[in-house]
Amino acid sequence: MAETLRSFIAFELPEKIISSIRKVQEEIKAYGFAMRWVRPENIHLTLKFLGNINQADIPEIRKRMSETAEKYSPMRLAAKGIGVFPGIKRPRVLWVGLNGQIDSLIGLQKTIDEKLEAIGLPRENRAFKGHLTLARVKGHIDSNRLGEAMKEVGGFESEAFIVDQIVLFKSELKPGGSVYTKLMSISL
Repeated sequence: MAETLRSFIAFELPEKIISSIRKVQEEIKAYGFAMRWVRPENIHLTLKFLGNINQADIPEIRKRMSETAEKYSPMRLAAKGIGVFPGIKRPRVLWVGLNGQIDSLIGLQKTIDEKLEAIGLPRENRAFKGHLTLARVKGHIDSNRLGEAMKEVGGFESEAFIVDQIVLFKSELKPGGSVYTKLMSISL
């Protein structure tokens, strides 16, 4: 039987950006919401969640990532603002948004999606919205209080940063949270 691994393609974030996002997390944590917080060192910009893939498919995935990278230059982004999916009345994911070269980011994500669909990995059904996940909601949350917390940190914006390496990560679900291992990176 082929060995599978849970994986995704993403951009890593510079340590300075993670530090500024950590401060936002701490401010919202102070409200005591029932959320499962992403460890700051695990915050990244997901381009495509692959799910369980066969290890034997990694060379073909690498090829598709390389073909995509050839078409794009490094991008300048900034973390900006706070939001929730799907909405404030029934929040499931708390996130930080992005600012900067968003059109290029969307184009790169679409290209990766198309190239991987050609080798049998399903395309994402929802439109891509680049974001950095801070937490996942565990239970019921008072939407008014959450709105207050989001308003308090809503003006958040990090300094600009450059993303220039698309990375294939392995994701292992552990009792203490996910552990991500970099399998390869490709330069834009």
